[in-house]
Amino acid sequence: MDLLKDIASLSPVEVRHLIRAGKFTKPTSGLASGYTQANLVILPKALAYDFLLFAQRNPRPCPILEVSDVGSRELHKFAQDIDLANDFPRYRIYRNGIFTDEVTSVADYWQDDLVSFLIGCSFSFESELIAAGIEIRHITEGVNVPMYNTSIPLESAGKFHGNMVVSMRPIPENQVVTAVNVTAAMPKVHGAPIQIGDPKSIGITDISKPDYGDPVTIKPGEIPVFWPCGVTPQNAIMQVKPEFVITHAPGHMLVTDIKNTVLKYE
Repeated sequence: MDLLKDIASLSPVEVRHLIRAGKFTKPTSGLASGYTQANLVILPKALAYDFLLFAQRNPRPCPILEVSDVGSRELHKFAQDIDLANDFPRYRIYRNGIFTDEVTSVADYWQDDLVSFLIGCSFSFESELIAAGIEIRHITEGVNVPMYNTSIPLESAGKFHGNMVVSMRPIPENQVVTAVNVTAAMPKVHGAPIQIGDPKSIGITDISKPDYGDPVTIKPGEIPVFWPCGVTPQNAIMQVKPEFVITHAPGHMLVTDIKNTVLKYE
């Protein structure tokens, strides 16, 4: 099998098995089309309530899909045959708010007091945009989606505070309304755009230099469209500086067993 060519057609569990075996460590955009993808935050139980409250108060960038039992590496709703310590292509380790390691497994970091939060991901609505006739440029160019820190403040909760992170996709001007309508129907994976066409108004000074991911081509007649992004918790973590946190690496998501259509208008 030509892995890079054929992996997009695999089922979610087949994708997870490849990732678990260390055979796929790249961004997951475009994989298992039609299935929900998820961001990850893993915290000690002592911080879990504050983070849950933070996510509840900021549902656009931090829509909670599922919360694990304390110490468990399994899920109840979004995936069977799941190992949260191995089924994301890449993870990031933060200590005292500083990004210290990027790894393909966190089994050696696991603690009995950890709580895992699955957070909705904008990769989930990309198949819906493609079905509506909208090109997803980072998929076409084979790179990670561009993501940016912004000046949009979040509502604080307990120890957690910070600014929103957004993802960007160039959209032809005559398809912007379609893109808004398609994504607005999926609030559990960030919903409608947060800003259209004016990056400086949200604190982005150079759109060619994303803070996470890769730059993509913006063609004449296209408008940069920005959606709330599940990398937002990583921004908050760097502000709060908790002793120990695990997240996904930006763009490297969990492919779940749940169809995107299940999340529409819920």
